[in-house]
Amino acid sequence: MTTSRDRGLADALADARDLPDGEARCAELERIAARADATGDPRTGLAARFALVEAYLHLGDRWRTVEPVRRCVAAVDRQPGLLDGPDAAERLRRHQRQAVEALFGTPRVALDQARSLLDDLADRLGPDAEPVAELRCRLADHLGDEPAARREYDRWSAGDGSDPVAGCAGCAPARRAELLAGWGEPVAALAALEPALDGEPGCTDQPERSLAAGMLPWLRTGEAARAAQAHVRAYRRHRRERAAFPQLAAHLRFCALGGHLAHGLDVLAEQLPRLDHPADDLSAMEFAAAGALLCGLAVEAGLGGRRIHRPGHGPRPAAEVDVGTLGGQLQALATTLAGSFDARNGTGHQSGRIASWLAERPLAEPVPLPDEDDVEPGDDPAEPGPLGEEEVAPLSLRLLTAALDARGDAYTLEPDGTVVGRWGEAVVQFRRLGPQGEVLHARAVALRRLPAARRAEAYAFCNAWNHDRLLPAAYVHDPGDGMLLLAADVTTDLAYGVAPAQLVVLVTAAVSTGAAYAEAVAALP
Repeated sequence: MTTSRDRGLADALADARDLPDGEARCAELERIAARADATGDPRTGLAARFALVEAYLHLGDRWRTVEPVRRCVAAVDRQPGLLDGPDAAERLRRHQRQAVEALFGTPRVALDQARSLLDDLADRLGPDAEPVAELRCRLADHLGDEPAARREYDRWSAGDGSDPVAGCAGCAPARRAELLAGWGEPVAALAALEPALDGEPGCTDQPERSLAAGMLPWLRTGEAARAAQAHVRAYRRHRRERAAFPQLAAHLRFCALGGHLAHGLDVLAEQLPRLDHPADDLSAMEFAAAGALLCGLAVEAGLGGRRIHRPGHGPRPAAEVDVGTLGGQLQALATTLAGSFDARNGTGHQSGRIASWLAERPLAEPVPLPDEDDVEPGDDPAEPGPLGEEEVAPLSLRLLTAALDARGDAYTLEPDGTVVGRWGEAVVQFRRLGPQGEVLHARAVALRRLPAARRAEAYAFCNAWNHDRLLPAAYVHDPGDGMLLLAADVTTDLAYGVAPAQLVVLVTAAVSTGAAYAEAVAALP
């Protein structure tokens, strides 16, 4: 049997890119990059590491990007001609930024590694460039050097957000507001949020991320009703999105400091399983600290007898834990993680920050939380009104998830905007492709795989399917591990827009035909 290891590196790389997301894909890309280094093929090595960085980002393992990014930078320094034009150079700088940002999320990235990549980025973009100023501001803040952070904040905020390396411009107001709120300036934090709350949403995370960033500043400035509305509106989305885990600490702190203790315990119970699979160590630390604060205040309020189910994870068995005990567990986790950051950083800032969170007291008398059904997009000036069922609009992630919500489907939103769900024997991925994200692409992958020895039978099955049925377009993929993956695609060009009702029909067609295809694969002898 011929595998990818027997073919040329370019063919192997093309096959690796088609592998399902996961560790097998990462391992194959690492193997190809190492083989390219050994055989003197720097162009393939660079391409493999670019793909590896993106695979790590898709898995949510940003910290693992540091080494391949460092290798890419070194390769380009040796041979600048490896980059095919300005787009490739810009892509490398974006990955450099993401590798530096990994330091904020985990102590597994060495401080010197991140500083070296940041200094290199400053040499290439200029010391006063907006992306450099932001990263230096956030690094100083992370280390507890507030004066240096404020100096870099002024340079950062003087930019116009147009630098493509500067990260998501639509989320920049929220990033600034989070810093200002941490420095004890809630009024300035709310002012920083105004561009995101008063204008058009700049990205698919808005306005919910900005609403979450504004909850505590609104609470601290006496606007408890606005904070409550923001919580209900933002949590309706954040409660289920994998990429939104870092926002959950703000929701828990709002519940604790706004006096919504029983509701906060409901939120904690619902989200507690996600703590075992966090986005990064920073979000786990902040979630645990916010949960510990909530539990402590709940015990003081006489709610300590409530028991919350904590699922098993690793050696920890599943258990029904009372609120006081759970608070102790969460506090221990938060302080341990803070200590790990401080050991890496050589400061005590993160431990001090977590201690200050745990010492907080309620800020206001609780106001009634609005019913979720009563918080419509039109109730908040930050949110555009809902589309009519027949009103055409550009394809967006918001429209796509709304179509799945309308069907009552369960799904996961990946960091790159891919929507993934399982229907019967199929895993279906929805992506927006094209220069403007105007193409709806649905890929159904059958859970059942066939041995490579049945290749001819697999081809015959897909050919017969394509002959007899319009959708989806079936094909066979050989990842080179001895098993064949049978998948199928449905692609729809929506360059002229799509109405919500129409999108529901398209999603339903993709799911039903994809599930039927996977069931037919499962029924093969």
